Amino acid sequence: MWFGVIKCFLELVEIKAKTASVVPFLLGMAFSLYYFHSINWSLAIIFFIAMLLFNMAVDMLDNYNDFNHAVDKQNYKQKTNIIGREGLSPRLVLTLLVSFSVIAALMGFWLVYRAGWPVLWMGIFCFAIGILYSSGPHPISNLPFGELASGFTMGLMIVLLSVYLNAYQQFNWNWANLWRIFVVALPDELWISNLMLANNICDAQEDEDNHRTTIVHFIGKKNALIAFSLKNVLAFVMIIISPFLAIAPWTVWLSLIILPFTYQQNKLLIHKQVKRETFSCSVKILLVGSLAQMITYWIGILL
Repeated sequence: MWFGVIKCFLELVEIKAKTASVVPFLLGMAFSLYYFHSINWSLAIIFFIAMLLFNMAVDMLDNYNDFNHAVDKQNYKQKTNIIGREGLSPRLVLTLLVSFSVIAALMGFWLVYRAGWPVLWMGIFCFAIGILYSSGPHPISNLPFGELASGFTMGLMIVLLSVYLNAYQQFNWNWANLWRIFVVALPDELWISNLMLANNICDAQEDEDNHRTTIVHFIGKKNALIAFSLKNVLAFVMIIISPFLAIAPWTVWLSLIILPFTYQQNKLLIHKQVKRETFSCSVKILLVGSLAQMITYWIGILL
């Protein structure tokens, strides 16, 4: 019984996608240690817990709103969405996501008290994107810039927050520092946005049935698949140039060993766009790619 409950909860919070937040957090810590020579464990741990709680709350909110606003009630609401498929109480899901959000917010206020006002403004931005992602009359996830919002918030903002909290005593808010963090974070940002793009490619018809006008609705599957491939290429270009800019150790080049794997997974999605069969290709690229960059970055620090 408990195994079933845990399994259902992990699916509700989309635990498989948590790589998209955990790895940027660890990458931000690595950059802070490598470039600023600074780590603040107490702030980092509190931020990690708050980030994870809010990330889970956002995914629950996404499922909750999709369940309540589904137009295709027969198929999507009862057979696809986990709340309807598993007979979960929408009220219980709402209580959980509100509780997680409140706890995360309280932790965030403590971080503001310790590290200053920049944490508040970055936190407000992340909270706003997280809530508006699937809420309101025009949720971000249903709009053409959903990929940009998710990639920027999780791929860049989590890295930026992680860097700042670990090095806030010496961090200077200037374009040079922001550019350095952007370059290091860009591979994650691209792979995270590709996760949503692949999801929208595979769900193109379902989205049309539920009146969701994602980027695929405007540019078509063919151009969306081209964009997916180009972003994978650009991610590796950023990894290659980062040591030349003195913002990453040379060991990140070791992550290029996964190029054949990434190419193969990219090819599978290009060949077939079926949610149950090939959406996992984007998940694998994100998981393997982001882990490879983060691990080889940490190897360089340890060496």
